[in-house]
Amino acid sequence: MTLSLVVRDGERFGIVVASSSPAVAARVAHLRPGVGAAASQNVTDPTLGPRLLRGLADHGDAERALAEVTGAPDTAKTIDYRQLTVLGRSGPGFAHSGAWTLGTHASATADGAVAAGNMLSGAHIPGVLLDAYAAASGELEERLLTALRAGVAAGGEEGPLHSAGLAVVADVDWRVTDLRVDWADDPVDRLGDLLDVWLPQRDDYVRRALDPASAPSYGVPGDL
Repeated sequence: MTLSLVVRDGERFGIVVASSSPAVAARVAHLRPGVGAAASQNVTDPTLGPRLLRGLADHGDAERALAEVTGAPDTAKTIDYRQLTVLGRSGPGFAHSGAWTLGTHASATADGAVAAGNMLSGAHIPGVLLDAYAAASGELEERLLTALRAGVAAGGEEGPLHSAGLAVVADVDWRVTDLRVDWADDPVDRLGDLLDVWLPQRDDYVRRALDPASAPSYGVPGDL
């Protein structure tokens, strides 16, 4: 019920995700500045994303972090229900799709990227996400959205999408972009609308946190 793309762009990490279920990004998207990014999807266990990131923080090896989580004694009874992806500071991404991953499922990896999905219209969709991202231009957020749109246009999920999200971490200790559409008939289009509003202001909000005296005000009463 989910398709996702995790990428590395220099020191930044980003993820874009969409699903037929509600509030997908709240459960699936996991990022840590300077460390990496991960997705935990398909009968989702949201605790697995932070575990993957802890492994990356400890030793920096994405393949090892994935093996540690999938091979842990406490996940043995449930890991076949999980689909996981993880990406570190160097090298390719890695993916796990358990034996009970739903419907048509697949993953694709490249240097600095990994895509995966379940309940897909076809096993080609993760590859479409990677190819579209590689060919896209613009800000990281724009390239992620372009890739998601391409995956949806190529068939996406078997059923209708209802939620989507996009997040990016950079050189500060929070998500510089964190956009979600938790329930809609057109979540990818709405995500694009949110990005159009957010992206021109993104860096100003970082400046507000680091140096509020120099940050612009938008003239809104109670402006935050």
